[in-house]
Amino acid sequence: MNVRTLCLSILHEGEASGYDIRRMCTEGEFAYFVEASYGSIYPALARLEDDGLVVSRVEQQDGKPARKVYSITEAGRTAFVAELSGPLGEDVFRSPFLLFARFVHLLPRDLVEARTNEFLQRSVEGLKRLDEAAADHECTPADRWVISYGRAVLTVAEQYFRTHMHELNDMARAEPHRKAAE
Repeated sequence: MNVRTLCLSILHEGEASGYDIRRMCTEGEFAYFVEASYGSIYPALARLEDDGLVVSRVEQQDGKPARKVYSITEAGRTAFVAELSGPLGEDVFRSPFLLFARFVHLLPRDLVEARTNEFLQRSVEGLKRLDEAAADHECTPADRWVISYGRAVLTVAEQYFRTHMHELNDMARAEPHRKAAE
């Protein structure tokens, strides 16, 4: 799966502007599937349009610049299903927090405690967002399955974190790092 497939998946659900697609890919419900940077989405949309898989139209807005709205073509729907039918790549998990945890011994305890509490709060908020998404009456059974899977993963991660976050705090330095010149 790649950014082109991700764009087709969004447009399979309905037409969207480039901004809407970018938002869904980077912070919305589609951000969980494939990593898509701001700089990769617009070139992917241009290639999809060149390949006849999407079409666009310019839509005027009152008091705002015109926006380009994309929709998927029949060829795009066929290409999307073909991509979904192909072999799946490996799941990729990236976590800035895990890099932080790997080097926690270099950091002062108060900072580590603050970051672990922030991470726990973000996990709780993530579960809350999934609960809200599951309550949406427009969710399909497939949407609910994906949300339930996400909930299960986050619940296990949260339980592990609550049980073991004290270990990270204990690995942190008791004193802030002092400069050698002091």
